[in-house]
Amino acid sequence: MRRIKKKFRKVTAELLDMPHDVVFDLPRLTMIGDCQLYIENHRGVVHFSSERLRLALSKGELEVTGSSLVIRTIWTEEVFVEGQITNIQLIP
Repeated sequence: MRRIKKKFRKVTAELLDMPHDVVFDLPRLTMIGDCQLYIENHRGVVHFSSERLRLALSKGELEVTGSSLVIRTIWTEEVFVEGQITNIQLIP
């Protein structure tokens, strides 16, 4: 059943020309250099410090590490982070 749903979503996304991140509820990351990161489709902040940010996703977590990290903007499903970003890791 799960396989059929996934295939249906994929076909629907292609037919309607919709982005996969919207259809499959995937995170969208936009990084500018190594100092700004914009994350969409998160489910909340799990941990935050000046060296590490962990966000809950629909499937797992996203961990951002670096130094002098600051959350500039946070909304229901969007986060804008600034600082010296050294690593981004998706944890299933």
